[in-house]
Amino acid sequence: MKNFLHNKYRILIFIFCFFLVFSIIFLKKIEPTLENKQFEHFTDSIFTSELSSNTLNLHYTLAHPEKFGIKDYKISLGSMNEKAHSNSFSKLKSNQKRLKNFHYQKLSKENQLTYDILSLEFSTQLSGENFFWLQEPLSPHLGISSQLPILLAEYTFRTGNDIKDYFSLLSCLPDYYNELAEFESQKAKRGLFMSDASLERLLTQCQTMLSSDYLASAFKDKINSLQNTDTLTKKQADSYLSLHEKLIHTCVIPSYQSLSEKLSALKGSEKNDRGLAGFPDGTAYYHYLIQSQVGDFRSTNEIEERLFTQLALDYRQMQTLLSQNPSLAQNLSVFSLSATPEEMLSYLNKAMQTDFPDLDSPKYEVKYVPTSMEEFSSPAFYLTPPADTLSPNTIYINRSSQVNPAELFTTLAHEGFPGHLYQTLYYGNQNPAPIRNLLGCSGYIEGWATYVESISYGYAASYFKVEPELLQLLWQNRSISLCLYSLLDIKIHEYGWTLAQVTQSLHGFGIASDDTCKEIYQYIIENPANYLKYYLGYLNFMDLRDLAEKKAGDKFDKKEFHRFVLETGPAPFPVIEKYVLENY
Repeated sequence: MKNFLHNKYRILIFIFCFFLVFSIIFLKKIEPTLENKQFEHFTDSIFTSELSSNTLNLHYTLAHPEKFGIKDYKISLGSMNEKAHSNSFSKLKSNQKRLKNFHYQKLSKENQLTYDILSLEFSTQLSGENFFWLQEPLSPHLGISSQLPILLAEYTFRTGNDIKDYFSLLSCLPDYYNELAEFESQKAKRGLFMSDASLERLLTQCQTMLSSDYLASAFKDKINSLQNTDTLTKKQADSYLSLHEKLIHTCVIPSYQSLSEKLSALKGSEKNDRGLAGFPDGTAYYHYLIQSQVGDFRSTNEIEERLFTQLALDYRQMQTLLSQNPSLAQNLSVFSLSATPEEMLSYLNKAMQTDFPDLDSPKYEVKYVPTSMEEFSSPAFYLTPPADTLSPNTIYINRSSQVNPAELFTTLAHEGFPGHLYQTLYYGNQNPAPIRNLLGCSGYIEGWATYVESISYGYAASYFKVEPELLQLLWQNRSISLCLYSLLDIKIHEYGWTLAQVTQSLHGFGIASDDTCKEIYQYIIENPANYLKYYLGYLNFMDLRDLAEKKAGDKFDKKEFHRFVLETGPAPFPVIEKYVLENY
């Protein structure tokens, strides 16, 4: 009896130990799963919260927000006031604190990548907390007043609610532009207002909008299209057109008139003509822009050194090309092939397949910037589609900026294949976490497009049936120009170079026209760090490829490298470098 009880006791202990071990193993397996679910819930909550606060961003990011739990949202164009700024940073600090509570090692590889990006994003954004009044939302070329008309004109109508939201956004314009005018007034009081030269360009832009029927004609085209497909009845279409005309005259035109009048009153408020370097904390803000927009965290001295090294290399290569074939300089205008942008894009999509991973041919449309907007628009741009549909895909071309067919070809490579359109769709097809759609690093995005643009000069040689050296010379020339402008960006905003110093430097590189020098100077003044997004971003991709090639040796495959950085997706360059080092 005693032995029986003893054996029974031993069996119970065994069973208890078995279940204890099983529970520990089970918990160890389920713990990372729970950690990942909690992390994804955290990032999804940031995603929905951020999008719900800006209707324009919401519409251009998601075609079907209800599928992401976004159903009731306040119609808003955003805010430009100190209270909203303070609330935004309070939220940032809270999210940073929550992020640090996650166990990094328990996260999946994909979530670890998102964690790395968020961690750097939060710390970078928080470093800019004291730069509120140094922001310039009304830059003539890249500011709200120039971008908003195109975003409103291209606002896609998928449902009746989209049309209602669009009307509500037009109704928001008076208050929003009043807030922007008040922001600029406060900047003027603090001695931080834009130069009179920039102001004149901005006022001209406002007058252009007042005399343009751009929004009205774009809206009419979309409504007619919906009526032709029986989505709208004639009665509904007429009602919408009537309401739109009313909103144009009661909201849009008065908004631009009021903004123009209030800004005109600030003329003469300029206290600084030396870029950001001339403002208190201006250079610190410039460093913040390089980190937050370009995604490069090196010192400006290190960046300058990298730029000078590349400038010298490109100059030597150009001299070598010309010494070996002096006639190249006389053949720069031989490109006479007549082809449509669509034909060029179709060729690029095929030519790139040896260097880049496959992507099903998407539908896309080429449009032209309205004549009234040409002066203030980029040479070309790609409108990013919603992340949940990856369509429509639209490339805008500014006809006033094009010089010859070769430039059009490489511009289309930058915007289309294998540039923005291709990169956006390739990454979108990886089904990334929703939060990644809000973490697009401009340095990665524009750097990639400039990197593949450089490769496209090789495709252009075959397309135009000219000697490759001629296209190589054209790229070297463009690279030198972009490098020079990037260096001037630093000289102006870090060291306070004047127009006279910039003009002298440009004269040394053969740019003789003082008007051209002034235009370059003015553009850099108005758009600090913008050239760096393109060119320094490009150099980062070149350096990452060199790094991968050195580590992989003979096993390096350019196409696989492209696949890796495309699948990694937009991120600051220190994060990309970390994963390149781990992968190679």
